[in-house]
Amino acid sequence: MRVEVADLTSFREAARGLLVRGVSPDQVLFSEERERQSSLLTVDAPPRSAPVAGLSVPPAFLDLAERVACHRAPERWGSLYRVLWRLTHGERKLLEVVSDEDVYRLHTLAKAVQRDAHKMKAFVRFRKVEREGEEYFIAWHRPDHLIVRHVAPFFARRFPSMRWSILTPDASVSWDLEKLSYGPGVPRSEAPEGDALEEMWSTYYASTFNPARLNVRAMRAEMPQKHWATLPEARLIPELVRGAPERTARMVRPRIEVSDASLYLPEHRDLASLARAAQGCKACPLHERATRTVFGEGPVGARVMLVGEQPGDTEDREGRPFIGPAGQLLDDVLAQVGLNRQELYVTNAVKHFGWMGDEKQRLHAKPGRREVLACKAWLEAEVAQVKPRMIVCLGATAAQSFLGPGFRINLSRGQVFETPWAPAWMATFHPSALLRMPDERARAQARSHFEADLRKVAETVRAAME
Repeated sequence: MRVEVADLTSFREAARGLLVRGVSPDQVLFSEERERQSSLLTVDAPPRSAPVAGLSVPPAFLDLAERVACHRAPERWGSLYRVLWRLTHGERKLLEVVSDEDVYRLHTLAKAVQRDAHKMKAFVRFRKVEREGEEYFIAWHRPDHLIVRHVAPFFARRFPSMRWSILTPDASVSWDLEKLSYGPGVPRSEAPEGDALEEMWSTYYASTFNPARLNVRAMRAEMPQKHWATLPEARLIPELVRGAPERTARMVRPRIEVSDASLYLPEHRDLASLARAAQGCKACPLHERATRTVFGEGPVGARVMLVGEQPGDTEDREGRPFIGPAGQLLDDVLAQVGLNRQELYVTNAVKHFGWMGDEKQRLHAKPGRREVLACKAWLEAEVAQVKPRMIVCLGATAAQSFLGPGFRINLSRGQVFETPWAPAWMATFHPSALLRMPDERARAQARSHFEADLRKVAETVRAAME
């Protein structure tokens, strides 16, 4: 007897009917409904049957069946029915016998589906598009198995405030902020190619890449090349792999090679002399690839000193701090809260731009602890000359340059402390962190906190002047 099924629901209906009629596994051949073939042996699936007393299966089988049904193997339905038959014919504890051939086969199929689901969760990359004036996010992915419905609830929980669609060759799913809806498969050609968020994600990926832990074979196993076409970071991998030996050597280089910038401090330490001397600083390896040292700027006696992490690409080319996209956002918020940037001293904890990639696309690389420590002498010299009433650290790196690696922005953001460096000291977000947030609601909330923190700075300084 041939029975055609399309999904787990139709399988359950067919299997119930077969069990009621006493059809054993060796008497039935399951086939995919979408592959209908005319055959004298083909029969319609048994009609929906009413519940039969005593016919029940362990919950563990239902959970296992849900995953196995997502596999592409045509024999999965037959394997499920064999185990179901045995469970309902005296082998109630069959699933506990993991060495059983039928049970082992089901678990093998289920594990393959789980691995595929894990890869979908890891490798889906949304591209932002505009639809009727609103943000919408679309991703295209090629799973190994039929897992769209299985994995879709995860993305609804993960991105509840985004309108999105995930397209695959087999099926598609969309989230409208309230419910999931499913549709047919979509070819790769109908998916968007890229957006501005890819640059941010690529920057993040490059900055977190650890060359010392590189295992190319494991990388290819965990990130199959068939997914690379839809992963924006994939284009960085060849360069990151090529540069891994050199970066690893720099990471394990003896500490004696990283000197203290105090060796480069001039005898006369006014701001102009410090800025000139800093141009020749080689206290850490960052100077090797940076265009120039980007020193702080602002008046001596500035009441507020803003300290960021390090210069960005624009700052490195122009030689001034905070003049790129993050600087523009900072200027906007300063103006909103009544702080005049021209009256502030603006600098960074690290004076050279650390980057990865090639000259065409220089990607930010977060400075390590040793770069921060090597550059600390310049920062302390600036503080000594400016003598600010308040220091505001933008981001964790800047804050940790003063208080050490144990400081956490999420625990102490916006709080004012008295420190040896200034009567008032505060840490808040780095403006670039706001620019990197893909979720509009989270970005708006973070900006609100950022504005509130800088407004507190303005109020603190005004109170000190009264």
